[in-house]
Amino acid sequence: MFRRSRTHALITMVAMVAVAAACGTSGPSAGSGGGGPFKVWALQDPALNPIEKASAEGAGGTLETFGNDPYKQKLRVAIGSPNAPDVFFNWGGGNLKEYVDADKIVDLTPVLDENPSLKSAFLPSVLDGAKIDGKYYGIPMRGMQPVVLFYNKDVFTAAGATPPTTWDELLALVDKFKAAGVQPISLAGSQAWTELMWIEYLLDRQGGSDVFKNIRDKGPAGWKDPAVLQAATKVKELVDRGGFGTNYASVGYDVGGASTILAQGKAAMHLMGSWEYTNQLQQSPDFVKNGKLGWVAFPTLPGGKGQPGTVVGNSSNYYSITKSSKSVDAAKKFVASGLNDEKYVQSLIDAGDVPAVVGMKEKLAKAPNSEYTTWIYELVEKATVFQLSWDQDLTADQSTKMLTQLQELFLGKVTPQAFVDALAAG
Repeated sequence: MFRRSRTHALITMVAMVAVAAACGTSGPSAGSGGGGPFKVWALQDPALNPIEKASAEGAGGTLETFGNDPYKQKLRVAIGSPNAPDVFFNWGGGNLKEYVDADKIVDLTPVLDENPSLKSAFLPSVLDGAKIDGKYYGIPMRGMQPVVLFYNKDVFTAAGATPPTTWDELLALVDKFKAAGVQPISLAGSQAWTELMWIEYLLDRQGGSDVFKNIRDKGPAGWKDPAVLQAATKVKELVDRGGFGTNYASVGYDVGGASTILAQGKAAMHLMGSWEYTNQLQQSPDFVKNGKLGWVAFPTLPGGKGQPGTVVGNSSNYYSITKSSKSVDAAKKFVASGLNDEKYVQSLIDAGDVPAVVGMKEKLAKAPNSEYTTWIYELVEKATVFQLSWDQDLTADQSTKMLTQLQELFLGKVTPQAFVDALAAG
């Protein structure tokens, strides 16, 4: 789910952040050190790029940004070539592992081991997002984006309903809202990544975190685990029950379709990444400011093997270093000082981010939208596992096939068994 960087919702905050960035007050300022200047690649984000630019320049580097869609391909072509960046933005998981397996990435474990205070500064479940084969190849550099269940409080009040805590309660709410003439769940079904959130959580709750870890680490045969079929079956049951209405396949997210449906009370719930809050602030400010938007963790699945506190989503974004860099020492100092620098962290908070750093609640409590941001922080802080979104944790080819099959499942074009068989075939 790399596409979501909350750009639209954060544009209103850019001016304040840009002033701080222009003054050079955010990020490390220790100079480039050994190895000379370095080049940093990151995604375009109007709110966060000024902060990242000030951080990079303060450490003797430069920042170059790219749009979401072309970034992965450009990075894949550049890695190992003379045009490779010294430091690059990534999501951890399978995409990073491809570069690790090709021996293109610097092992940052020694950096963390030599700086125990740096390693202990991060929430463990987030830091582990860039841990591959027991070694760390990335250090967090942005905020956390877990997937949560949003709901319209007015719709719930009118139906005499309360937010679901279990899967059975959610199914009962589907029937309740249908009877009241309200679509139970908003879904941007024209984009497969929005459907991915449902099966990610269902598989985790059904079989536990090790099921997908086995798929990622040991190959396609891992899809044959019985929990995958059970999760896919639950997806079909939810679709057939009318959980998403009848027109979800034509609804998009990038244009605000699914979010608007929730805000206007045409749907009761919406499973989405934490950026949904800031999207709603930008698209439907009164809905948020008047306290009508609610949020809860994904329901538990009684009888399942998964831990209730596990979350899925984008645990963070990471900075990694290419082995071909001629400025490795300077790059290491830079990536080690980002979220360990108070001014940089405060700039992220001011821009609406929730940094993956221990002890952030007091800072978040003093910032705008603190009720929500502190809840997000506590959700991740308590999580024993933060499962990275599958389309990031798998390789690019595997991800594409998985998303295609998932969309077919939601459309009813393949059965749960056919979904499993297709992915297990490799």
